[in-house]
Amino acid sequence: MIDGDVPGTAVSVAEPEQVVDEKNEEESGQDSFELDEIELSDRESEDIDVNHRRIKRISKLETIPNAKALCLRNNLIKLIENLDPLADKLVDLDLYDNQITKIQNLEVLRVLQVLDLSYNRIKTIENLGALKSLTKLYLVNNKISKIENLSGLPNLTMLELGANKIRKLENLDSFPNLEELFVGNNKISKLEGLENLPKLKILSIQNNRITKLEGLQNLVNLEELYISFNGISKIEGLDNLVNLQTLELARNRISRIENISHLSKLEEFWFNDNLVAEWDQLNILVPMKHLKTLYLERNPIYYAPDTAYRRKILLLLPWLRQLDATLTGVGLRT
Repeated sequence: MIDGDVPGTAVSVAEPEQVVDEKNEEESGQDSFELDEIELSDRESEDIDVNHRRIKRISKLETIPNAKALCLRNNLIKLIENLDPLADKLVDLDLYDNQITKIQNLEVLRVLQVLDLSYNRIKTIENLGALKSLTKLYLVNNKISKIENLSGLPNLTMLELGANKIRKLENLDSFPNLEELFVGNNKISKLEGLENLPKLKILSIQNNRITKLEGLQNLVNLEELYISFNGISKIEGLDNLVNLQTLELARNRISRIENISHLSKLEEFWFNDNLVAEWDQLNILVPMKHLKTLYLERNPIYYAPDTAYRRKILLLLPWLRQLDATLTGVGLRT
């Protein structure tokens, strides 16, 4: 998982404004540098990492002529520019944690496959349509309020939009090859717009405002669903998700474990911090012989005497390898 998503665990993500303010305070008064002024061990390398070096501008890329991967994380860059010297070489561009406000001047990167613009000040997704080779796009923790202007990216397999200000799932109908979608830590209130993602394997929508499981019927290849920290009260709408291996529903308002008996491939079920109060709710899990990890802590049944809680579950599901945060010993070498 990406976008800080950890099953069953609270995610604390600083607002972009806070990140930028702290960074400006830290860097104020310090000198900035250009790329040709930085000492690099090998300027002929295909993998150039210039992390946290107070670089203010992208320039002098002709001094790293063979770069296929360029990492400029944790710098002071405000403008995407001067990429022409690497137009036919650069495959991976990492500008994580800078001060960029606008996506621009990327059209020259004809073979770019991975772009990371996370932790910047970007408000609008734009000017990406020329990146026909792009497969992975990271835009975590910006100021984006709308999913838009992505229709020209047919080869995209991974889209990471966590920790933004998005309120609606939309404009996702032109990604025939998308396999991973991360939109956790936004303000989304409805599961929708997912009908045309036939290859999607991972959907992470943790920490939003979802109250109903719906709109998932076409995701027949989905293997992992992460939807903790929402307001869901019932398990439903999973009928076609027969390939699901991980189901993460922690921190919701669900009182019944139901409508999952057809999930024969399920290996991980995260259901802690819900409202299950009756032991017979667990009977639905008995046929699931592939289930390895089960989280049920802090449901009402958890507050039976500690030994009773653990003993009852392991008697019912003796093949479990992990119950909550504790390994059971099953499958471990002696």
